[in-house]
Amino acid sequence: MSAPLADKIRPKSLDEMFGQKHLLSENGILRRIAAGNKLPNMIFYGPPGTGKTTVARILAENAGKRLHKLNGTTASTSDIKAVIEELGTFQGMNGVLLYLDEIQYLNKKQQQTLLEFLETGQITLIASTTENPYFYVYNAILSRSTVFEFKPVEHSELLRAVNRALQLLSQEDGISFKAEDGVTELVAYACGGDVRKSINIAELLWLSAPVQDGCKTLLLSDAEQITGRSALVFDKDGDQHYNLLSALQKSVRGSDENAALHYLARLLEGGDLISPCRRLLVMASEDIGLAYPQCVSIVKSCIDSALQLGLPEARIPLAQAVVLMCTAPKSNSAYLAMDAAMADVRMGNFSEIPEFLQDGHYAGAKKLGKSIGYKYPHDYPNHYVEQQYLPDKLKGKVYYHFGDNKNEQAAKQYREKITVRTPKDEKND
Repeated sequence: MSAPLADKIRPKSLDEMFGQKHLLSENGILRRIAAGNKLPNMIFYGPPGTGKTTVARILAENAGKRLHKLNGTTASTSDIKAVIEELGTFQGMNGVLLYLDEIQYLNKKQQQTLLEFLETGQITLIASTTENPYFYVYNAILSRSTVFEFKPVEHSELLRAVNRALQLLSQEDGISFKAEDGVTELVAYACGGDVRKSINIAELLWLSAPVQDGCKTLLLSDAEQITGRSALVFDKDGDQHYNLLSALQKSVRGSDENAALHYLARLLEGGDLISPCRRLLVMASEDIGLAYPQCVSIVKSCIDSALQLGLPEARIPLAQAVVLMCTAPKSNSAYLAMDAAMADVRMGNFSEIPEFLQDGHYAGAKKLGKSIGYKYPHDYPNHYVEQQYLPDKLKGKVYYHFGDNKNEQAAKQYREKITVRTPKDEKND
């Protein structure tokens, strides 16, 4: 059985790697670790096809220790125990290096089985995962390991991988080839930073290429058809999903409608309608807030329309909501005030509600002193009368600070106007 093309051109050394220059350059930290005599426990985290497994294998093979390879998707507790049992044998006398791919699929108990031996150094762990290890890897494993993030491979490195794959195919089949303008560039751009995907696309192009006079021609039309939406990297339950939502909100907050539309488009193209709708509702109050109070009603209407329409038409009212919020004045004053109030509550920084504010609508309330002395604001000029509403422990506490936008400054002026104390007020006191 012929090996997959991606395995055939898999790098055998760090010098042959594609991308990850921040870790593997001449002065990169992983290269320096590889040059040393001892490997620490490491977790490689990043998207698929970015070299995690390849780098782990290169480091493991050069470590000089007994090497075991397990995959979290298939490994059982007995597999892990088999690795541990070897520690007392001649083969494991220098310690064992465990290469564990997809560690996120091991349950907590399975991960805990390794702890004692990681602590003593009898087992050195090199693990890889496509999921955020801070969410999926047991904390005790994390505390004994160093996490290295692998990033999507840049276009220039992907282009090198595609050309290398095509050259290998040409050599294997003994046939020359030529590519129409833009073919290899499109493949490199269309794989979302995934080397494996770029090589697979290159192989499909090769297999479908017409042959004339002993030469294959890689067609741009074929490349466009094969790539399709391949550039879209999206996982509704993964980091990329939350990264897109975060980028959408931060772009709206930063008043960049073009960036916000871009991230909204990526979410919608990934088939996710609910998440951006929920996030837009939050943003209308969190980031626009009292600077434009009507915004939340308009955004809600746009979202209601989007949910009734469904995709693809839903993009139209959602685009309206995004552009509206990007171009609107911004205020987070109410959001900050709420968080400050909740912080006090969580810390137990409160006391009894003043008795005159407590419920007095039941028999015997007056005998208990409830609701006595409450002043009804509508009975006073400007519908305002000064009285203490906060508990005694928080008297004078200020959570909300007026924003510097037009709406909140107008509200501030109104507040100052109705709360001005006159000589008559002081006399009544």
